[in-house]
Amino acid sequence: MDSIRNALTIDVEDYFQVAALAEAVRRDDWESMEYRVEANTDRLLALLDRFDTHATFFTLGWVAERSPELVRRIRAAGHEVASHGYSHQLIYNQAPDVFREETHRAKAILEDILGEPVTGYRAASYSITAQSRWALDILGEEGFTWDSSIFPVHHDRYGMPDAPRWPYRLTTDNGYELAEFPLSTLKLPGYTLPIAGGGYFRLFPYWFSQWGLGSINRQGQPFVFYLHPWEVDPGQPRLKVKWLSRFRHYNNLEVCEQRLTRLLQRFSFTTMSEVLRGYGVLDAEEPQAERAPQVRTQEHGQDRPRSDSHLLKTL
Repeated sequence: MDSIRNALTIDVEDYFQVAALAEAVRRDDWESMEYRVEANTDRLLALLDRFDTHATFFTLGWVAERSPELVRRIRAAGHEVASHGYSHQLIYNQAPDVFREETHRAKAILEDILGEPVTGYRAASYSITAQSRWALDILGEEGFTWDSSIFPVHHDRYGMPDAPRWPYRLTTDNGYELAEFPLSTLKLPGYTLPIAGGGYFRLFPYWFSQWGLGSINRQGQPFVFYLHPWEVDPGQPRLKVKWLSRFRHYNNLEVCEQRLTRLLQRFSFTTMSEVLRGYGVLDAEEPQAERAPQVRTQEHGQDRPRSDSHLLKTL
C-alpha cells in the first residue's frame, strides 16, 4: 500500500437523481421511485469498515431529510460528512438566490442531524464552472471552508480546464478563501484525462485506473477518488433513456464493488479534510466533531491542463 494518503469520497445520492437520467425522471417523480440509497450506502460502509478506512460522504440534503439515521451511522463510523447540496440541480442552471437557499437548507439539515458544523461542499455533477463561479462566493457566505467541485477538464456538463490540478487555496470574487481539492486528472500528451472515479472508473480497465492514480502519487501528490452508492448496485431499475445516458449510468455496474475493493487494498485513503490539512491548505485543527477548520496557507504546485480527449466526452 502506498504511503501517500488520498481522499476517498462518496457522493450520497440515489440512482434516479443523477443528471444522466434526468430525461426519464422528473423532480416530481422522486417520491414515487424505489429508494435504494440507504442500503447501498450501508454496503459501502461495511466495505470501508473491512479495510479500516475513513472517507468523506458528500450527502444530499434531500436524502438526509429522509434518512437521518443513515447520516448518523456514517458519522458514528468515523467518516466525514459534507454537503452535496439539497436537490442535485446543476448550479449553472440555478439563479444565485435559489442556489443560496438550497445550499443553506442542505447545510442546516446536516448540522441539525449531527449537532456539529459541516464545512465541506461538492456541487452536483461538479457544476461549478467559469459560468457559475459566483457559487464560490455563496459557499463562503454560508460558512464553508473547503470545496471539491472543480474538475480541470473539458466536458459537456462540467469543467474548468484552466484550474490547477492539485489542492490549492482559492480566493473568490468577493474575497472569501476556500481550500479546493479539484477532481483528479492525468496528463497525457496533448490532453488531460479525467481519472477521479465514477463513470471513468467503470469505463477504464482496472489496471489503467490503478496505474493512472498511482502516477499521481508517484509525482508526490494525493488524488481524490469519488464513487456513488448506486454504482455498487447492479440490481437497480433500468430506466428508458437515450443510449449515451444509458452508457454513462449503467456501464460496468457489476464490477464496480470488486474494483473498489482492489483499490482499497492498493492505496491509502482518508477523509478530504485530513488530506487538505496534510497538504497545508486547511488549518490543522480539531476533527469535524470538535470545530470547523479554517483555510491557512498558500497555493501548492499549480499545474494547469491544456486540452481534453474528445473520446471521453461520453462520460
